[in-house]
Amino acid sequence: MTVIARRLAGHLARGIVMILVVATISFFIVRSIPGDPVAANVQKLIEQGMAPEAAEQATRVLYGFQPTGSLWQQYTDYMAGLLTFDLGQSVTHAGAPVTQVLGEAAKWTVLPVLAGTLLSFLVGIILGVYAAIKRTGKLGDILAISGSLLHGVPQYVLGLLLSAIFATLIPILPADGPVDILFEPGFNAGYIGSLVEHAVLPVVTYALAAYGGWILAMKSSVVTVLGDDFILAAELRGMKRSIIFRYIARNAILPLFTILALSLGLLLGGAVFIERIFNYPGLGLLLLDSITMRDYALMGGAFLLITAAIIVANIIADLFYSVIDPRVRSGEEVGA
Repeated sequence: MTVIARRLAGHLARGIVMILVVATISFFIVRSIPGDPVAANVQKLIEQGMAPEAAEQATRVLYGFQPTGSLWQQYTDYMAGLLTFDLGQSVTHAGAPVTQVLGEAAKWTVLPVLAGTLLSFLVGIILGVYAAIKRTGKLGDILAISGSLLHGVPQYVLGLLLSAIFATLIPILPADGPVDILFEPGFNAGYIGSLVEHAVLPVVTYALAAYGGWILAMKSSVVTVLGDDFILAAELRGMKRSIIFRYIARNAILPLFTILALSLGLLLGGAVFIERIFNYPGLGLLLLDSITMRDYALMGGAFLLITAAIIVANIIADLFYSVIDPRVRSGEEVGA
């Protein structure tokens, strides 16, 4: 077995354990909430005229575990359902399966957050290199200050400002919902154009919110690389500035790839405030609504999905870093 395969197997084993732990915590949170929502749901159905046995069975389908019996029996029923991806049914979505509800919401989170994250990453690392190289000049100061200012502004403040400016004062962009309801869903110019138009403000908000962190991290990384011996050796050999620039950027960007992978894992959590401001039906807004409406099956499913995304992102980041950084790869080979 290769070094990469051993690392992957170890990560997968730890990831499965972490998912089981989160599932366990989610289950017991539901059972420990004051008022016992599971028992309350059974009682509500009985009061509506349903037989006790039928009420218990309906609640079992709804929450994904048997509401009667010992706590251990309920827990084993719940965990058995996870093996078949049965997360129960959503109370707030007319009994729809939780997996279906999460899938519908995920598409509205992944695309805008992914676009905003990648846009901020590309702009941030490019300007971060210039901010480090020109750190003694006005350009470096301006770039560093812009990064610091945006890094300190909360996401919801940026969202409110952009919405107020471009949707109210200068109404050139929509700020409500993911698409205009006048267009028929499908692969047509009107619908796609409306999707893009409605996504502009959320994407720009995500990008601006993350831009400050990327430019400051890249600047710090470049400054560190500038002091390395290989840069001094390249300058003494008379290499072209463009070649030295590529060396600097390639080595300085390595640590940021790990942060990028983790950021992509966190994107499934969405940005609750941004999705609320722009009424975007993503996972963040879904999770907030599930907590407000006490939709515990949906809440637990959202926690599991976000956890799984973070675990997968960690695995990808670790393996990818081993591939792109020869120093790490050579160290693994020696250790093996």
